[in-house]
Amino acid sequence: MPIKIPQFLPAAEVLEKENIFIMDDLRAETQDIRPLRIAILNLMPTKIVTETQLLRLLSNTPLQIDITLLTTSTYASKNTPAEHLKAFYTTFDRIKDSKFDGFIITGAPLECLEFENVNYWDELCEIMEWTKHNVYSTMYICWGAFAGLHYKYGIDKKALKKKLSGVYLHRTIHPSHPLVRGFDEVFYAPHSRYSGVDARDIEKCSQLILLADSEEAGAYLAASKDGRSIFVFGHSEYDADTLKTEYLRDLDKGINPDIPVNYFTNDNVSTTPVNKWRSHAHLLFANWLNYFVYQGTPYNLEEIL
Repeated sequence: MPIKIPQFLPAAEVLEKENIFIMDDLRAETQDIRPLRIAILNLMPTKIVTETQLLRLLSNTPLQIDITLLTTSTYASKNTPAEHLKAFYTTFDRIKDSKFDGFIITGAPLECLEFENVNYWDELCEIMEWTKHNVYSTMYICWGAFAGLHYKYGIDKKALKKKLSGVYLHRTIHPSHPLVRGFDEVFYAPHSRYSGVDARDIEKCSQLILLADSEEAGAYLAASKDGRSIFVFGHSEYDADTLKTEYLRDLDKGINPDIPVNYFTNDNVSTTPVNKWRSHAHLLFANWLNYFVYQGTPYNLEEIL
């Protein structure tokens, strides 16, 4: 089944070229089916890139999905055209009386700030509180995952000595858990962050389960035991060239970054990076949608408690 997105969203052209089945509003209205309602709070500066990456992963299931894109009302993005935000995004105050099957809170380049110093922290806390009773399952990604752990469980992020950037090998800790069902015992995933969370803090929390980690990159995947909250500490949604784009951007800024680990062939930045994580990224999102959203959420969304 297709993913339903606005007809002129830039992601539509990209996904169509990849032979991904998408559906615009007009055609979706003729379908006699209740689609899953998924909202994405996109906190990334490059919103068009991020929305395309996430929509690609959300589209690879038999389920019909109705997407709502959200941006913050207390902070205006400086890197995305205002026309794009006006055409395709809405804000929390406009949807807070609605309920959703699933919700995604993306990462944000804010890891060097204390949470309380983030411009839209109060708004984000209001949204995270709202999801408890208006969303069946919420996925938190990278900085969004750190924010979620901090707000919901009092687990704090820890500053790293230098930026963690690269494609790292991970191990599946509980292979029978539905979120990692079908995962290989070891798999790759990208990371790009200045902070981390101590896996021991997750394991000490009786409400959480650590599902995958890495010797080099630390905790990668965790979930609340009721499945209502999913935490991804890396960027499985990244395209093959995203780390390269970030590396070159940091070079231009004079940051003198390390070359992303296990990414360029022989650390030669002129080579074309190979995507080693695509299959597990698709499987992660498919498992979340199937086992934690579709099979758990009530048919009548008003019954979400």
